[in-house]
Amino acid sequence: MKSDYKSKLKIHLLFWILYYILEAYLDFYWSRYQFPDFQWQTRLQNTLLLELGYFLVKIPLAYSLLYVYEKVHLNRILKYGLCILIIILAVLGHRFFTHYIIYPYIYGVTETLDGKIPSGFINGLVAFNSFMDLIFMVGLVFGVEITRQKNMLKDQISQLKSEKLDQELTMLKAQINPHFLFNTLNNIYGMALKKADETPDVILQLSKIMRYNIYEAAEKNISIEKDIENIKDFIQIQKIRHHHLTVHFQESIDHPSQEISPLILIQFVENAFKHGVSESLGDSFISIDIELKEGILSYCIENSKEERPHQHSTKIGLKNIRRQLELLYPKHQLTVEDKTDRYVVQLKIDFNDTSSL
Repeated sequence: MKSDYKSKLKIHLLFWILYYILEAYLDFYWSRYQFPDFQWQTRLQNTLLLELGYFLVKIPLAYSLLYVYEKVHLNRILKYGLCILIIILAVLGHRFFTHYIIYPYIYGVTETLDGKIPSGFINGLVAFNSFMDLIFMVGLVFGVEITRQKNMLKDQISQLKSEKLDQELTMLKAQINPHFLFNTLNNIYGMALKKADETPDVILQLSKIMRYNIYEAAEKNISIEKDIENIKDFIQIQKIRHHHLTVHFQESIDHPSQEISPLILIQFVENAFKHGVSESLGDSFISIDIELKEGILSYCIENSKEERPHQHSTKIGLKNIRRQLELLYPKHQLTVEDKTDRYVVQLKIDFNDTSSL
């Protein structure tokens, strides 16, 4: 609220400064025809003074109408009636100031219409001119305020959308397979019973993965180098469970510090193990090819499967991944091929695309 008040104050202050300059310029230009005998210095001084005087009428009028429009809760007819009454009083004040102060005390003459016909206190035409001058000013003020409110509402909606997307992404990331930790701990327990030499290395890899998932994955973006390192650690641990598994991993990265949303790429690897390798009864394979060239990521994963895997086994996981990609990289390209003996997933992300979040 405090920042909104400051923003409103700055915008309205700037408006009145610019409006004052515009009105002073117009009146100064008009005065050389109305008062041709006056020196320009005198005309300028008089113009600046009369515009300050008019502000005593215009500013209360503008904010009285804004207050009625925004704060006063009346039925439509009463509200319109109150606005008309405020405008009438402002026109009377404008005419009074013009007729009894500006002309006799600032210009030292009696107000006339076109310099010929004396205009009374409420001459019809000059009253109409005052009305149009005030309505023009009110229209500008309302335009500025409504535009400011729309921009503020737009920013609030954008912020709410961003917060909603962040919450949704956090929820989607939390849906990553929780069984991985328990399966790995069981494997480590079995290795410890056998006093296997590789037990410390596996524990270290698991520690790195957990640290990545808990701390580094909480960041909005992370370097692709770290993300790939996490995938390699994941694969090494999975190899312990799958003895008849062949893994082919190929990478070509021209910009290791390129940022990417964490835990996106590894979900395809998890799917390959969960819904491919884990369902295979015999020898199985996973082939991973990742390339980053000039800001364009090409990611391909192939994994073996049984001819009759569990029906719809990958739909939930892929739905999760697709949703994250839609939120993070709207113009990505993702194809999933379900062949007889393998799954093939191809992903392309253009990091040069500024529409990506």
